[in-house]
This record gives sequence, structure tokens and C-alpha cells, in this order.
Amino acid sequence: MKSIKRNRIIGWLSAAHFTTDIYSGFLNPIMPFIAAKIGISMGVAALLMSISQLFSQLLQPIFGFFADSIFKRGFIFWGLLFSAVFFPFSSSANNVWILALFIVLGSLGVSIFHPQSIGFVIRFTKEDFTKNMGMFLSLGSIGYAFGPIISASVTQYFGLAKMPLTSIPGILLALLMFSCVPKISDIYKKPEKESIFEVFKTILSNTQIKILILIAIMKAVISSSCAILLPFLWKDYGHSAFYIGTALFAFMLAGGIGSLVSPKFEKWLGTKPIIYVSMLSMPVMMTIFVFTYKIVPVLALIDFVLMAFVLMLATPITMVLAQKELPQYKSIIGGFLNGFCWGIVGVILSGMGFLAQKYGVLQILFVAGVLPAFCAYFVKYLKVDTD
Repeated sequence: MKSIKRNRIIGWLSAAHFTTDIYSGFLNPIMPFIAAKIGISMGVAALLMSISQLFSQLLQPIFGFFADSIFKRGFIFWGLLFSAVFFPFSSSANNVWILALFIVLGSLGVSIFHPQSIGFVIRFTKEDFTKNMGMFLSLGSIGYAFGPIISASVTQYFGLAKMPLTSIPGILLALLMFSCVPKISDIYKKPEKESIFEVFKTILSNTQIKILILIAIMKAVISSSCAILLPFLWKDYGHSAFYIGTALFAFMLAGGIGSLVSPKFEKWLGTKPIIYVSMLSMPVMMTIFVFTYKIVPVLALIDFVLMAFVLMLATPITMVLAQKELPQYKSIIGGFLNGFCWGIVGVILSGMGFLAQKYGVLQILFVAGVLPAFCAYFVKYLKVDTD
């Protein structure tokens, strides 16, 4: 396959990732307003967002297994379609059960899409793995950044009732994916069948993979706790939906830029130093935010944005390290690092809203910020090419 065609395929996959993650980022800034509309507490709303994490992330390794096994490209189409339809329609729910159903279905779309698309990026990459993975992951983060500002803008200027109209671009792109991304069976031979238990045992018994999963979990703790809890803090201080959406947009955009420039920083500093910097800086940056958000809010916002940039610097690096360790499980590995880790955090966060109600949002965020520093100890055991 010619390099130009490979690049075109990766471009379409990255565009689909961008769009899928736009929809997956819709709910964070507007959930307080949906909650007020249907009359549910912050604890219940945070629980629903945590359930979203479970269905959009924790199931990804399973969908990755089926994506590698059935050797079809349909997961990319259906994943994008479900996300495009059900997340926007969540705003029209008139009770907690309909809201939960729409959130679950939209979240399943995210879970279906990501493992196969990550596997396809690796399959269609001939060289520059970190560069292509960085572009793919960064566009997802940037899309996730645009999600809050789009949903917040629609909410503020047109009302929650108009949100379903935003499904149209995603539906159109999903239809295009069949003509733009080739059938994988036309290019590669179908792998030999293995049971899901054998595959998971092989992956989870690998020391390198376990360390990379731990790193991914720590990153997810910071990102998810900020995205879920801070909108409630800002709303309590009288900030508008647009302000909240803009702040989350800047946070996620900075994370996307961090992923995009990751290969350059890796060449400059080295693989392990980038991972160390990404993890050890979190307690310092979270402390700065906690102590400045009242007295110097502009400084706190700048620190908040820089936190995402530093946090995501190592993301493409860790994904490529995992793919190189067990290259035969492309989609499944993507499901573990991109999804399972975030799902585990979803379990952790399921009670975080209630803890935040009792002890305070900032106290919970401070604890979350300290955790990566302790886990940075295990980075020294990673095997990298430059060692």
C-alpha cells in the first residue's frame, strides 16, 4: 500500500476520532444544567458521569478482542454513529432513567469505536509510529476539548432543546467512513483464533503492560476528576455554562497539543524522562490550583491548562510502548490503555461526587493530584529502546 494512501486512511481515522470525542465531551459542562432541569443532585449527576466512564471505557478491551477476531471495520462506523446520536439527545431527557439510557448508549459508541480505530492506526502505519499515534490521539483530545465549548455554547445561546441538531455532522461522517477506510480483510490475513481469557491472561501477566496500565490510570484520575467535579465548583461560584465550557475546552486542547508534540519532546529529553515529568509534576500543579483558584483565578486557570499539557505529553509514548510489547493484540491493547484504564477510574469516581459533597471538591482534587507521584516509582522498570 502506498504511503500516501496510508496517510489518507490515518487522516480519516483521526477525523473520526476527533468527531467521536467531540460528542463524548458534550456532557461535562452542561450536566449541572441537565441535573437542575430534571431535579437530580450533584451526587447522582456525578454517578451518571461515572457510569458513562464505565460503559465508554471499561468495556473497550472486550470490544477490542472482537474487533481483532471478526476482522471487520463496522465498529468504527457504529461507534461514531452511537456517539453522534445519543450524547446530544441526552439533553432532551425528561427524567433520570431516560438520561441514563442515552448516556449508556452514547458511551457504548465510544467504547466500540476506540479499540478498533487505534488498531487500524497501527496496522496502516509503516514507520513513525509515535508521530501517527500522536496525531490520532491528539485529535481525539482536541475533539474532546471542542465538545464542552460546543455543547456549552448551544446551551447558553439556543437552549438544551436544540442540542440534538448537533448529531447531523457525526451521522454524515459515519456514513463516509465505509468509503474512506478499506476493509482490513482485503489487506491482512485473519489471525488465528484465541479465547478471550487466554488473550487477557497474556496481556495482564506482562510486566511492561501492567506498568503502562498503571501510568494510564493515574493520568485518567487527574483528567476525569477535573472534568467531572470542577464544573460543579465553577457553577457554585456563579460562572456561566460558556465559561465552564471554555475552561474545559482549554484544558482538553492543551492535552491534545501535548500529545501532538510528544514525539519532539521524546527526542529531546528521552522516553522515561518525559513520563517522569508527566507524573511527578501533578502534585505541584494541583497544589498551585487549589491555593490560587480564589485569590488569583487567572493564575489558577493558566495552571489548570498547563496541567493538561504536561499530563498528556507521555500518552502517545506509552501507547506505542504497549503496542510494541504485544503487537499481535493491536485493538485489545488500545482498549486496555485507552479505555480500560479510564473505566477503572470510572469505578473509583462512582462515589467521588458524594465524597466531594461531603468533604469538598478541592480536597478530592488534591488527593487525586498526589497519586501519580507515588506511582512514578515504577517507571524505572519500563523497557525502552534507548535503554
